[in-house]
Amino acid sequence: MKILLSCPPMLGQVDLFRPIFEQHGLELICPNFVQTLSEDELCALLPDMDGWIIGDDPATYRVLEAGKKGKLKAVVKWGVGVDNVDFDACKTLGLPVSNTPGMFGEEVADVALGYIIGLARETFTIDQGVRQGAWPKPAGMSLTGKKLGLIGFGDIGQAIAKRCRAFGLDLTIWDPYAKPSDQDISNYAFKSFPAGMEEVDFLVASCALTPETKYMVDTKVLNLAPKGLKVVNVSRGGIIKEKDLVEALASGQVSAAGLDVFEEEPLPMDAPIRAFEQCIFGTHNGSNTVDAVIRASHQAMRLLFGFLHVEIKEAAFK
Repeated sequence: MKILLSCPPMLGQVDLFRPIFEQHGLELICPNFVQTLSEDELCALLPDMDGWIIGDDPATYRVLEAGKKGKLKAVVKWGVGVDNVDFDACKTLGLPVSNTPGMFGEEVADVALGYIIGLARETFTIDQGVRQGAWPKPAGMSLTGKKLGLIGFGDIGQAIAKRCRAFGLDLTIWDPYAKPSDQDISNYAFKSFPAGMEEVDFLVASCALTPETKYMVDTKVLNLAPKGLKVVNVSRGGIIKEKDLVEALASGQVSAAGLDVFEEEPLPMDAPIRAFEQCIFGTHNGSNTVDAVIRASHQAMRLLFGFLHVEIKEAAFK
């Protein structure tokens, strides 16, 4: 049986995983691409595949149907985000499907905190200046006592909140589905979005992208905050309306942003947001550590092998 692998972090360590597939009698197919395969590319590849480990590719009805008409029997979405996967199509087509939740909370939270510190102390701006022969000394922002608004209190959001509280930040949490413990309620203020936005110094997005959360951060929301707001997004680019963020950066309503994700990835060279040197940009890489990739990849493989009725040999995962 053939397995298509289109997840960049897993492909980055593929030499660790290929022997596991081989020990289970599976042939791993690893196409060459940057961030995602196109629908046309997937429609050409999937009919010959028995299984698919999905990255951020468009797993649409068209794509999944093309695979199902061939040999495709099951798919697994690597990671927690599922906004690119049509689960209803999988159900209609009879394709078993799952994601791998709860794998990256600590890792993505580390990146979020790095952006928060970087924006507060302008460490990346200083680095750029020194490399260019300057010796900049910007007056930064102390974190203790500042207010941070956090969208999303799932696995990632809880890990971010824990880190931020340790740095002395006061947190407002927005998540209608949160089930806070008594300790959470004593540590954080839980409100309905965007209540409390008028007080925050930082806005951090860590929620899933759904029809309800798409573009939930727009001009109206950004203008509720005090001038000079700092924005961090480690979830999905579509949470923040990028056009509105650009306008807020241009006006100074938002002073800087740390973005690991964008509406279009890779970020186009002519994207207007590139003009703002005070921003920190990532490559949708928040979960990508050696340990986390191994953990999530093993889970994805176990799920897929189970769907394909391949007997799992635990010794292969040691």
